[in-house]
Amino acid sequence: MYLKTPFWRDRSNPGTQDDSQSPVEDLVNLLDRQRLYREISLALRTGLSDARAEFSFLRVRGLRRILKFLRSVAECDATINLFIHSQSIPELQVVPVLFEHSLREHEDQNVASLDHIFTVEPLGITSPSTDGEAAIALRVLEGCCLLHRESTVLAHKYKAIPVLMNMLSNRGVLEQGACLDALISILLDSSTNQMEFEACNGIEEVALLIRGKQVDENLRLKCG
Repeated sequence: MYLKTPFWRDRSNPGTQDDSQSPVEDLVNLLDRQRLYREISLALRTGLSDARAEFSFLRVRGLRRILKFLRSVAECDATINLFIHSQSIPELQVVPVLFEHSLREHEDQNVASLDHIFTVEPLGITSPSTDGEAAIALRVLEGCCLLHRESTVLAHKYKAIPVLMNMLSNRGVLEQGACLDALISILLDSSTNQMEFEACNGIEEVALLIRGKQVDENLRLKCG
């Protein structure tokens, strides 16, 4: 999302205005805020639509859009506040989508019954997340938690600490690096997540990772 200067801003000359804010300036500010909120809502809806897709390549496309959007949002306090407001709307919340799709632990899809064979509806199959998809999802999670503190509460509801600790132990270098950054953002100013991190023996798990002989040196430094 690129936040361009609207046409009504180009014609205004703040140097010729009085110190007191005029009704015209109030209208300009209102138009700016409405425009930003529409762009934020559109960017989130577009990205989240792909992030919920059944196929990994579509989810990756959506996650990249959201990550690019978060980087743009972080450049301005006004857009940060609007993003925070957007996360109070369930259909625009990012964290639940991450844990329901890209960060979900995919179990073997056992067929419990044969009812779907005798119906017209096909059995839904969702492709598992790839390493690249999981890494991007972790970056998105990190950004959401840094910009919006309530996202750490949402992450706790989805058992974020156990999920991330499992990824830290079993995934590759790409995901492990992103996982450490996401862990820090989730633990920051969140006593509930900190307590769960202790319950999962998080310090011991990180120490084991540092002592690993085949661990990437950059990852070891990040753990330290």
